Amino acid sequence: MPMDETILREVLRQVIDPELGRNIVDLGMVRDMSIEVEEGRVRFTLALTTATCPLRHRLAEEARAALLRLPGVNEVEVVLGVMSEEERRAALGTAAPQPPKLTGFNRIGQVIAVVSGKGGVGKSSLTALLAVALRRQGQKVGILDADITGPSIPKLFGLPAGGLRGNETGILPAITRTGIRVVSANLMLPTEDAAVAWRGPLITGLIQQFWGQVLWGQLDTLLVDLPPGTSDPLLTVARQMPLKGAVLVTSPQQLTALVVRKAVNLLKNLNVPVLGVVENLAYYPCPQTGEPHEIFGPSHAAEVAEAAECKVVVRLPIRPELTMLGDAGRIEEVDLPELAPLLAYVGATVSQPAA
Repeated sequence: MPMDETILREVLRQVIDPELGRNIVDLGMVRDMSIEVEEGRVRFTLALTTATCPLRHRLAEEARAALLRLPGVNEVEVVLGVMSEEERRAALGTAAPQPPKLTGFNRIGQVIAVVSGKGGVGKSSLTALLAVALRRQGQKVGILDADITGPSIPKLFGLPAGGLRGNETGILPAITRTGIRVVSANLMLPTEDAAVAWRGPLITGLIQQFWGQVLWGQLDTLLVDLPPGTSDPLLTVARQMPLKGAVLVTSPQQLTALVVRKAVNLLKNLNVPVLGVVENLAYYPCPQTGEPHEIFGPSHAAEVAEAAECKVVVRLPIRPELTMLGDAGRIEEVDLPELAPLLAYVGATVSQPAA
């Protein structure tokens, strides 16, 4: 096969920008291609929409790998560039996601992401507890479980696998005992411990479906439970949903604070405001005296809040009974008075309460 620029560009159409949902050629990102046939060398510029694009190295590596699979291509050099503001607006305009087909049906007052970057800090538990508390206040609440490969929300609410239904109009969310609407990958599986071994584009596509093809109806608040890390799910949610902001979850360890600050920096790049920091597992209150014991060491939440330019809104204690109720699918029975400051913070942002 000859090393023809038309063929090379066609191969590069396999490389999809997951944030924008289109290939890098049609987005105008492939520039200044040069070919040295005898040496089997290809060189081109990958023009990014922003110089700090968090996917820049991934896109470059995928483009390089795609071209190296061609016979006769021995070396690929990808030079990172950046679009002009006019080019960027044009690219984002052509790549802007279509409005959800249920726009006329769904009326959602606010969308709030629950984010950490670090696993094991209690994002899903906090999402569930926040949803329960908002529901007790009379709000209509939904949870979009964006942790596709490690979902926890259905277990916390006692929702069985296979609990999602749909029709020609859209996907019907599962409903908890108190009326919280939930969509999760685990509700699509035959058993709750079945593995979802998907690559990034499939995960991104399912999150987009959960947002655009679910019959949410009227909600005051939709909470989005994000998985650990700063990759496709967070990028998809931040780019394609009208976020009011994010609640940031951390725990006392310095290592956790370090990883969470990575999420802070990404949220800043994505222009997503952090509404407040929640420190989970902050202390254990002695049953006899009530004295707090810092089981996981001194707090580093203030460092996270400083980086995020917001406040530490809540420090949540270790509560064994909370774990037991969550494991039993009875999270809606939990009453956590410590959440009151966060409720005031989050509830104040409701702009269009559902009728």
